[in-house]
Amino acid sequence: MCGIFFSLSTTGPVLPTEETCCLLRTRGPDSLRVHTVQWGINNKDCDSVYLTFVSTVLSLRGDYVHSQPLVDGESQSVLCWNGEAWKVAGTQVRDNDTEHIFQLLLQAVKPLSTAGDPETTDRRNAVQRLADVISSISGPFSFVFYDAFNSRLFFSRDCLGRRSLLQGLDEARTLKICSVCDGTFSTHFEEVDTEGVYMIDLGNTFSQDTSVAIATAGDVQNNIYNIQTLPWCQQDSPAGHLKTPIPHMNKAVPQGNPPPLNTESPCVSELELRLHQSLKLRIQNVPEPPNYTKGRDAKVAVLFSGGLDCTLLARLSHDILPSSETIDLLNVAFENPRVAAAAAAGKDKTAKSVQSVYESCPDRMTGRAAFAELEKVCPGRNWRFVAIDIPYVETCAHRDQVKRLMRPHNTEMDLSIACALYFASRGQGVASEIGAGESQPIPYTTSARVLLSGLGADELFAGYGRHGIAFSRSGFEGLIDEINLDVSRLGKRNLGRDDRILSNWGREARYPYLDEEFVAWVLQAPVWEKCGFGVLESSDSSDHETEFKETGIDSEKKALRLVALKLGMTNVAREKKRAIQFGSRTAKMEKGRVKGTEVLS
Repeated sequence: MCGIFFSLSTTGPVLPTEETCCLLRTRGPDSLRVHTVQWGINNKDCDSVYLTFVSTVLSLRGDYVHSQPLVDGESQSVLCWNGEAWKVAGTQVRDNDTEHIFQLLLQAVKPLSTAGDPETTDRRNAVQRLADVISSISGPFSFVFYDAFNSRLFFSRDCLGRRSLLQGLDEARTLKICSVCDGTFSTHFEEVDTEGVYMIDLGNTFSQDTSVAIATAGDVQNNIYNIQTLPWCQQDSPAGHLKTPIPHMNKAVPQGNPPPLNTESPCVSELELRLHQSLKLRIQNVPEPPNYTKGRDAKVAVLFSGGLDCTLLARLSHDILPSSETIDLLNVAFENPRVAAAAAAGKDKTAKSVQSVYESCPDRMTGRAAFAELEKVCPGRNWRFVAIDIPYVETCAHRDQVKRLMRPHNTEMDLSIACALYFASRGQGVASEIGAGESQPIPYTTSARVLLSGLGADELFAGYGRHGIAFSRSGFEGLIDEINLDVSRLGKRNLGRDDRILSNWGREARYPYLDEEFVAWVLQAPVWEKCGFGVLESSDSSDHETEFKETGIDSEKKALRLVALKLGMTNVAREKKRAIQFGSRTAKMEKGRVKGTEVLS
């Protein structure tokens, strides 16, 4: 995980504000470096363009800190990289990915010395070669790359938008590209779109008869810097395009009733294997965090509500990591004054029947139940349940910081979700461990720098209520269209916001369900192998015990539920879907009738 800042200015080097610099440092506490390039031009309005690069680094790959920006000694090309290239062209990257990607980009843009290849043709080919490199990367990323050979700037996010990158103009018409918003509320920043890789050809943009100096700050949408797009397309894409790793969805509809789905189904075993492979890439060989004590501290933690998606990741992590490694389960619960008032008045019998307003939170109850089931199924593992209790006064104290981090998102729902992620990723609470018995939980802050998130499972496996509604209205065709819509807009939704929030504590979120190869496999599988809508239950099974165990399994995400059941997580396999803002009780803290889409003041 890294923090990126870049500015393009005609008036001199432009650094991030002090506040932004602090936020970048929290994202990358291991290194900070600044590099400036002065690019000379012959223009009536200015004689130089200044490119300023700032990177902070959270080192999670390799055996030492690779400080950024990386600068090529030969060409003075520059790379700011915030990502995890798990594979390149199908081959696993085992050491530091930043150095590897930089060398591939340099090879792509370096002019070829072939006599029969004119310079203009090679410049075009260099763009395609760079597009091919980006297309070959499997993993989340955002980056800014300056190709000094051809005086071009490239920037982008991966097609699923798993890393934050924002762009905007300040009052002086300086183009800024940053992991977080840089400036005041009035400064116009927007998420860098996930439609492709963006390119600024400095030679064309700042030519003799072209100047951006006369543009106004409001012209960012009019592309005053002549930003070109290299779009993502399917595998048969034309020249000048990137090849997306996400295929078209399988829209086959079953003829008659599809076969019943159970724990013995081949597709369930294949799903377990594919998810295991995705998770393994993300949790093996994680470096020891600072001041790490083996056997006590954790390298990996799970954002843990006790629901199906996150608990399945925890259960599979047990099969991958050495038994000596502790796995932290981060479970957050909030004091919601509306709920507390209802409990005090006797209106909320659930909250009144337990000892604490935190212990009555739905996610706390499912979290403790799932923790107990993990202890039972995986007794050789030290699972540490971290109860993160957030008083209302503390929520209020941090609210402005959360709103600052989530910009440009600015709705009540954004704030509710962001608050839950913000405090969960801080990882500060009280810890309960296996064998603790009746002893008092102890204050604890997780040492883990890698956080596992179950995000993406609902979109891929039909986990939302609207999927069931779509099926009831329009059958398999309606269900397929709804899933396809969810997947198609993953890159345009909230992963950038979540990245800005989760990274604030010097930790990196990893999303096994959003691995490109895993997503591709799920999308190409027929819909009836992912969920149980329209599938008749088996009635002729000779194994009555198995048949009994599989009763009561919901249609939503049925394949994942069956994997959990197969791995011994009987109760977790039956857990209902619950949105994080309701499970942790961050939603509607002050007033009950507010809409999630309401814009914050």
